[in-house]
Amino acid sequence: MIKKIAILTNGGDAPGLNAVIRAIVKVAERNEIECYGFIEGYKGLLNNNYIKLESSGNAAGLLHRGGTIIGASNSTNVFNYPVKNENGETEYVDLSDKCIENLNNLGIDCIFTLGGDGTQKSARDFSLKGVKVIGVPKTIDNDVAHTDVTFGFNTAVEVATEALDRLHTTAASHNRVMVLEVMGRYAGWIALDSAIAGGADVCLIPEIPYDINKVVDKIRNRAKRGKNFSIVVVSEGAKPLNGEITVKRTLDEGKGVDNVRLGGVGDVVAKQIEDITGIPTRNTTLGYVQRGGSPIPFDRILSTKFGYKAIELALQGTFNVLVTYNGGHLSYASLEDVVGDNKVIGAPSRKY
Repeated sequence: MIKKIAILTNGGDAPGLNAVIRAIVKVAERNEIECYGFIEGYKGLLNNNYIKLESSGNAAGLLHRGGTIIGASNSTNVFNYPVKNENGETEYVDLSDKCIENLNNLGIDCIFTLGGDGTQKSARDFSLKGVKVIGVPKTIDNDVAHTDVTFGFNTAVEVATEALDRLHTTAASHNRVMVLEVMGRYAGWIALDSAIAGGADVCLIPEIPYDINKVVDKIRNRAKRGKNFSIVVVSEGAKPLNGEITVKRTLDEGKGVDNVRLGGVGDVVAKQIEDITGIPTRNTTLGYVQRGGSPIPFDRILSTKFGYKAIELALQGTFNVLVTYNGGHLSYASLEDVVGDNKVIGAPSRKY
């Protein structure tokens, strides 16, 4: 019997996290299950920092709220955690047993891990140590395997599409090329969907290395047809033929989690276009606007469905799985099958 559960939200925030928490807590309380939330994801689990969640209190009114009421960390890997040794040097050690001790002391029967591939990898590793885990796929990049869509993605696409609509008017007014850099480290789902919805002329994604000369050809061909402006969407992980991704900053020689930070490819592409064509070109980097703020109705509903399915699986005794949504139906997949298998554009078709 499940009597106590804990929820953690890990990685970058995404619209819909609070809606998932709300759904889990509501259904759990109907089944007389106590709910707790670890503050800042795996960091809270390691530091034993938690709060009790109640639908009549702190877990009320969450459906429309962006962010996460229990915080998130995108730089904590408890299986490879940085600590200072006696010489003041940084070493990476496995502190997962401390986390398990905290769970046992609190009497937690199951933890719900809301996050993307990195979060679910740690969830899988905890499951191999005997912890009962249920994952919920969260990332605006939409690159978690075995599910058609992750919550937060469609909100991000709507934000990017609105930005493109606004850039269109400026581009047309000034006969410029406007570049929009969007998130997407390994997969170009946001870039591709927003480019289609926003009527962009060029879309550069991580899955297909780009040739800047072909981009320029497209822009020049439009100019020949009297279209003196163009819109280019660039995913942050896009890279040129025989080139590398654009890195904004590297911390601790790239060791640990989130220590290689991307950014700047939009500026690179914009400069190349202007240098080659002579057409004034400007870049806009959308950044964190894409994953902040309230979720759109689609993501509110999807998040609620995910939360309901997650607690339903716990009540049924199905653990160490990720909740999935395929063809309009909720299901689940083994965490072992999910981690390390990012869903990218153009990959061989799979039955998820």
